[in-house]
Amino acid sequence: MAEEGQQHPLKIYWIMWLSLFVLSGMSYATDFMNDGALRQFLILTFMFLKAGGIVWIFMHMGWERLALKVAILGPPVAILVLIWLMSLEGTYIEDTRLEYYGESTFEPQEPVHH
Repeated sequence: MAEEGQQHPLKIYWIMWLSLFVLSGMSYATDFMNDGALRQFLILTFMFLKAGGIVWIFMHMGWERLALKVAILGPPVAILVLIWLMSLEGTYIEDTRLEYYGESTFEPQEPVHH
C-alpha cells in the first residue's frame, strides 16, 4: 500500500505569496532612497527575508527535521559569520595603519606610452 503524502493548507502559500509581494514592493521602494548605510541595510534585509520565506515555505524547509535544517542552513550562517569577522579585521587593520602612518599621499601617475 502506498502512503499518502502530507498536504499543507493552501492558505500558507497564499500568505507567503502576499508577503513576498509586499517585501518586493518595499525592496523596490529603496530605489528611491539616497545611497547610504540604511538603504544597503534595507536591501539586504528584504533580500534575506524573501529568500528565507521561499526556502521555509515553498521548499518545505519548515517541515523538515532539525538535523536537515542544520545541515543545510548551517554552512551559509557560518560563512556570514566569517565574512563579518573579516570585515571587523579589515576595519581594525585600516584604523591601525592610519594611526601609525597617517593618510596616504600616494597619487597614481599616468602611464607612459612609448
